[in-house]
Amino acid sequence: MCAARQAAAGQRTVAGPCRPRVRPRSSAEVETAFDTLTALRNFSLMPALQTAPFTATEYRAMPDDGRRYQIVEGELLMAPAPSTFHQTVQANLICLLRPFVLRHNLGTVLGAPCDVYLDEVNVFQPDVLYVSQDHANRVQEDGIHGAPDLVIEILSPSTAALDRRKRTLLARAGTVEFWQVDPALRQIQRFVFAEKIDKPVALIDEPEVFASPLFSGLELATTEIFRR
Repeated sequence: MCAARQAAAGQRTVAGPCRPRVRPRSSAEVETAFDTLTALRNFSLMPALQTAPFTATEYRAMPDDGRRYQIVEGELLMAPAPSTFHQTVQANLICLLRPFVLRHNLGTVLGAPCDVYLDEVNVFQPDVLYVSQDHANRVQEDGIHGAPDLVIEILSPSTAALDRRKRTLLARAGTVEFWQVDPALRQIQRFVFAEKIDKPVALIDEPEVFASPLFSGLELATTEIFRR
């Protein structure tokens, strides 16, 4: 019982709640709470609150807060942190593609985070990308300006719908191939945009081996791509 209530009641017992003492929050707790709210806002609410399309110019002016952002059709979106297996598959793909590309002087292989500026309202960060030597001028110090020849996205439940939107935009911008890698199913969907935009030309399951005309002479084993 609060001291004030005891004094007012004399020796009688008075039922009722007392106002609890509130412990002041530390600066670290305040900062953590703010970061959590900011992350939730950026992930789910920011597109709905935008009054005008977010632009690449604004994107370049953003301070680096350690998070991954993308602009898709003028919407600023925060990418969730990938799982460890997602990152393992990404590293495997780069290790399989990059040495071959360098050895044959075919172009550039890069992995996220790397900004791809398609236009003023579309800035992506593909998991893996390849730019051919014919388009070497698209590789600049601050990212890729124009469509990569190949974009590889590693699927997760939270990004599936977004990846479909990006696939259409990449096809329009001039990307040749798009590989959608599903670590859960251990399956790769290979899209060739000159043939079909919305349907893969091949479904590749582990332990199959496949190839692409972009890398003539290279065979890729799915067992190596999905190796933990």
